[in-house]
Amino acid sequence: MPYWQLFYHLVWATKNREPLLTQQAEPVIYDFLRAKAIGLGATVFALNGVEDHVHMVASIPPAISLSRFVGQVKAAASARLNKSQMSAERFSWQNEYAVFSLDRTRLKDHIAYVERQKKHHAQGTMIPELERLRGEAARPQSDDTDRTKPDSSGAVLQPWH
Repeated sequence: MPYWQLFYHLVWATKNREPLLTQQAEPVIYDFLRAKAIGLGATVFALNGVEDHVHMVASIPPAISLSRFVGQVKAAASARLNKSQMSAERFSWQNEYAVFSLDRTRLKDHIAYVERQKKHHAQGTMIPELERLRGEAARPQSDDTDRTKPDSSGAVLQPWH
């Protein structure tokens, strides 16, 4: 069996950024997302978000491409939620997603960022590159943000590009 250490911070949104991840739906959809990810061989370190998008920090095996992993995780969760008839509205995700690779030394900071998603959004302390999904290409960009200093939650995210 090959040895690998591949860590990713993934982000994807609900279709049209609709606020579909309600307090009632959120734990159910997160359970579906986590179960499918684990079923594909991933280790999920953190999973959280707000009403219109989800962040996942996971280690994904090299046997599956990132696009296939995200597609299967999203598809399984939305299909299971729609089949459950928990909501009168059809649940679906945007086609797009963002993915950021990271090394083990940055893993704990990304986990902390994801675990504090609701707090970051309430306080406006999000990291723009990790929240960008509105039709913008997810390409590394250079900016003046100093990620070597803790944000208000104490998390430090080092530059990854």
